[in-house]
Amino acid sequence: RMFQTFKDWFWLERFWLPPAIKWSDLEDHDGLVFVKPSHLYMTIPYAFGLLIIRHFFEKFIATPLAKTFGIKEEVRKIIPNTVLETFYKRCTSKPSEDDVYGLAKKCNLTERQVERWFRSRRNQDRPCRMKKFQEACWRFAFYLVITVAGIAFLYDKPWVYDLGEVWNGYPRQPLLPSQYWYYILEMSFYCSLLLSLGSDVKRKDFFAHVIHHLAALSLMSFSWCANYIRSGTLVMIVHDVADIWLESAKMFSYAGWKQTCNTLFFIFSAIFFISRLIIFPFWILYCTLVIPMLYLEPFFSYIFLNLQLMVLQILHLYWGYFILKMLKRCIFTKKIQDVRSDDEEEEYEEEEEEEEEKKEEATKDKERDCLKNGLGPDRSLLPNGQHGR
Repeated sequence: RMFQTFKDWFWLERFWLPPAIKWSDLEDHDGLVFVKPSHLYMTIPYAFGLLIIRHFFEKFIATPLAKTFGIKEEVRKIIPNTVLETFYKRCTSKPSEDDVYGLAKKCNLTERQVERWFRSRRNQDRPCRMKKFQEACWRFAFYLVITVAGIAFLYDKPWVYDLGEVWNGYPRQPLLPSQYWYYILEMSFYCSLLLSLGSDVKRKDFFAHVIHHLAALSLMSFSWCANYIRSGTLVMIVHDVADIWLESAKMFSYAGWKQTCNTLFFIFSAIFFISRLIIFPFWILYCTLVIPMLYLEPFFSYIFLNLQLMVLQILHLYWGYFILKMLKRCIFTKKIQDVRSDDEEEEYEEEEEEEEEKKEEATKDKERDCLKNGLGPDRSLLPNGQHGR
């Protein structure tokens, strides 16, 4: 009885629907099918189905494609050290300066060698470029397919038929099969991303991604239950159209095609700012937030819908900041590095250190050769009898 009471309260018409509209207006009749909350149960098995498809896609399509681009499975090797390995596992992977000093004395190493060992050990636990390429390739393939499907579903339909004049009444549009599959597949994909967050590459904006996925699922679920299908599909297509270019840029970045990566990233940036910082707030959010005020007083679903859209817009501004930083880096250094990623930052640091080590070794080799030939470091002859001083 308590569950039934809660259910009746949760689905109160005054929460979800405009005044004078009832759930009975959205019941199936005359062969027409309307949305039902129970439809969303199918997103769970489909999410697991997408995880299975992703596994085989990465194994049989993404991996061979990565090898075609010259990306190999990286095996990061480090010099075994029992003392450092024990400290790494039992204490911390990022020792303090005092810890580094003590470990250097204990292992008879320099502090720089200890720091380099820990950095290499951390990189050993991080995913390699092959895994990053596989993830980007999977997301690219899905976004490409779902965007093409979304355009096919939406190209001949008005953008605001349930956002403008509809507020004189309520969208009583029946559910189309294309809308059903578009919604269910999109929601299943975001559910699969949530399920795989623990195993996917983690970046600085990990929690932003979690919030984004939850906000997207909440928004899609809510718009489905309240029959705001039109606004939901528009939000999805606006997001997907830019993600294609981002994932393709990542793929070419991991493959080392820097010029192609830069070009694709510039295209992504332009589409991102147009779709998410212009079309989304000044078209979609305007239609859902401002236009309804001309027709009726705000009600719960109206407020809740727009709160979720504004959360998404805040995330758009958050990612827009990172994109501007990456564009600045690309323009002035001619190299795009994902500023969201701690992993990639340390990889670049290690590459720079390796280059410095090579230069130091080359300098030492030259000095040894000079000494063997009787020359000083400045290439001048050493006086006779002073070789041993």
